[in-house]
Amino acid sequence: MSLATLPVGDRDAPLFPADTDWDTAQAILLDAALSDGLPTVIPTQARLDAMLAGRDPAQSFDFMPPLFGEITAQAVAWCCVIAGCRPAEFPVVLEAARATLEPSFNLLGIQTTTGTPTAAVLVHGPAVEALGMNAGTNCLGPGNRANACIGRALRLVLTNIGGARPLVGDMATMGQPAKYGMAFAEGQHALTPPLHTRRGLDAADSAVTVIGLSGTIEVLPQAGAATPEAVLRPALAAMQGARAAASGGRRREPGEQFLLLPAEMADVIVKGGWDLAAAQRFLWQESGTDWPIARGPADIHLILTGGDGVKMTCLVPWGGGTFCATRRLPRL
Repeated sequence: MSLATLPVGDRDAPLFPADTDWDTAQAILLDAALSDGLPTVIPTQARLDAMLAGRDPAQSFDFMPPLFGEITAQAVAWCCVIAGCRPAEFPVVLEAARATLEPSFNLLGIQTTTGTPTAAVLVHGPAVEALGMNAGTNCLGPGNRANACIGRALRLVLTNIGGARPLVGDMATMGQPAKYGMAFAEGQHALTPPLHTRRGLDAADSAVTVIGLSGTIEVLPQAGAATPEAVLRPALAAMQGARAAASGGRRREPGEQFLLLPAEMADVIVKGGWDLAAAQRFLWQESGTDWPIARGPADIHLILTGGDGVKMTCLVPWGGGTFCATRRLPRL
């Protein structure tokens, strides 16, 4: 079959005629190592044009390790098409891809390590509602199309443009399920100003943050969950335990931590008279000055998300060293 193609990383990515047989298209994408193994939307010229929405297809946004494929608008849009994204989600994926290039994110290390990390996507601000993203019940799980497709699209960018394919750039011993894609949204609560505003953007802005994620840990508060300490001490134990398990007996440089809080647990902290700074200071000080869990209190990021219940989640940062990166999104 003779197909139109465009460059996506080190491959020529096909554009199929609109009437292409579905099984044929899937087989071609798998054989070319352009798929993540899951069924894809068939990429056609019409779908690519709709995703680009009039942007210059050749516009370049730098190069992505480990194979340093060029991040062009059309290459990112092609990944968005096969991931099932809608055109309004393209800017989120593009800006997330650009955020991974921040030196402190350490994308080369994340892409090539034998460990488990991947880039998780966190969306803030008005874009959450505009895109219909899930910041509530099961926000890290299945069921929301925007969350699923945005996370999958960024992963396809990392694989296809960056070249992080198994045994090529990606040398992970085992990997992890979030390497198929992970994206979720930040909710709102009096305890936690949105993360993007803590990082210098305006509350009216929409933004995307990428997180170098090695895994997740479910955390329950201490019995009764009556005080801020009862909420936060188990989270501290999870952070310390994950760090020790991933350090191989070495004392790594302190980095950052992410704790996802449902509203019920944030309420307990506020009712205890604490603000965000007090919660961050408690976690940092209680971890000890000899080997603190983060570079400083402000590097312990409490994020309001999730539905009803008391279960919290620690996002385990990659032990090789990474700091999250945030970029402003264009108005949707």
